[in-house]
Amino acid sequence: MSTGSDGRVWLGTPAFPKAARTALTDTQLRRNLRHATSTIRAKRLQAVEELTDFEALREAGSALKRRTARHLDRYLEQLERSVTDAGGTVHWAADAAEANQIVTRLVRATGEREVVKVKSMATQEIGLNEALAEAGITAYETDLAELIVQLGEDRPSHILVPAIHRNRAEIRDIFQREMGAWGRAAPRDLDDGLESLTEAARQHLREKFLTARVAVSGANFAAADTGTVVVVESEGNGRMCLTLPETLITVMGIEKVVPRFTDLEVFLQLLPRSSTGERMNPYTSTWTGVVAGDGPQAFHLVLLDNGRTDVLKDTVGRQALACIRCSACLNVCPVYERTGGHSYGSVYPGPIGAVLTPQLVGVGQAASLPFASTLCGACYDACPVKINIPEVLTHLRAEVVEGGRQGLRPPTAEAVAMKAAAAVLNSPRLWRMAQRAAAVGGGVVGRGGRVRRLPGPLRGWSNARDTAVPPRESFRDWWRKNREGGG
Repeated sequence: MSTGSDGRVWLGTPAFPKAARTALTDTQLRRNLRHATSTIRAKRLQAVEELTDFEALREAGSALKRRTARHLDRYLEQLERSVTDAGGTVHWAADAAEANQIVTRLVRATGEREVVKVKSMATQEIGLNEALAEAGITAYETDLAELIVQLGEDRPSHILVPAIHRNRAEIRDIFQREMGAWGRAAPRDLDDGLESLTEAARQHLREKFLTARVAVSGANFAAADTGTVVVVESEGNGRMCLTLPETLITVMGIEKVVPRFTDLEVFLQLLPRSSTGERMNPYTSTWTGVVAGDGPQAFHLVLLDNGRTDVLKDTVGRQALACIRCSACLNVCPVYERTGGHSYGSVYPGPIGAVLTPQLVGVGQAASLPFASTLCGACYDACPVKINIPEVLTHLRAEVVEGGRQGLRPPTAEAVAMKAAAAVLNSPRLWRMAQRAAAVGGGVVGRGGRVRRLPGPLRGWSNARDTAVPPRESFRDWWRKNREGGG
């Protein structure tokens, strides 16, 4: 993980094509992904079909997000006032570095050296766990999937199911090998059954829940008019973190605000159906500031920018900020299903990551991601807030190409080839010469009317394509000869 000069965090992994090639050779990973995504897709379709007004809900969610983006400054200021009036404290973080500094300072002020965490994409984005560790503070993930990732010293590969790339046998091995590092060993006879693994995690975390005095959470939504913050989850671990500690610190991307508490009616119908294929979330926790004698007695809300205001400037790309982190686009994406989330090199994988990450970190640092798609449009059809991901992908591809033209990136071999092709196609003389050269070359590399294997770096083209041998005589030459011959 690395932090750029502007404070934004980027995972320093190979470009998508190279990372994807490695992932494609992992047959176990592909089996895990295929099983998991197909199961979630089927559940989602069944849950969506139960509603006769689902398309109307999608349109309502999209309209709410568009309106919020247009007036984001106003709603954020209103949210700050509402949280403050309810006894909470609001902090503004321009980038990852500032957010990490704020959280570290708040934890140190309590005198604690351990925190429990609710699953949070924003804290993964800024590398909070690593920043706390450098300050001598240990963060314990309590979401089951995040626990698996943390114990396995791994990285999340899915927005909703971070350990989707692991099967039950692999999880059992991780538990047996790593749980002792937290002071409680997994049962020696632990099997890979769901009940057995869940019970091991429950026993493992229980002591942390009961002794932790500080918790860190993310947020799915926050209502500007009331200051109410919302976290949805499936296990109840989040609720333990949100209610038992004395201090609660929430890190929230500024795009998560909604204008009114009543707007949650729309999103709390869209999110569970699009994410887990359920009618409602098993655990929906809401809190507004602090209440004497009930729950945390100190609440801090850290509002994170980290490139989001830059995204707002782009009238096409800003659609990505409407994402409600349901992961529906990942579950229908043929590219994600075959390569997994690690290939994207970001905490935000899949189609939404391909459009959000380049905008957050700069297109130049993630130039391959907008091309990590077939543009099939399945992500757009599945998105509960109607983000036109294919439109944003093509928009960002144009930025990548334009950046190369302006010398912001070194030209790729493909770019050089396309420039040469443009020169040839713009010149009738060069085009005739190229046709004649192709006719001669086709006779050398062609077999049975097809180009079988090109030499050198051109082999990448012929290995995946079946191309006809160029004709010995071009249409232009044929036309000239026959027209002249026919008078």
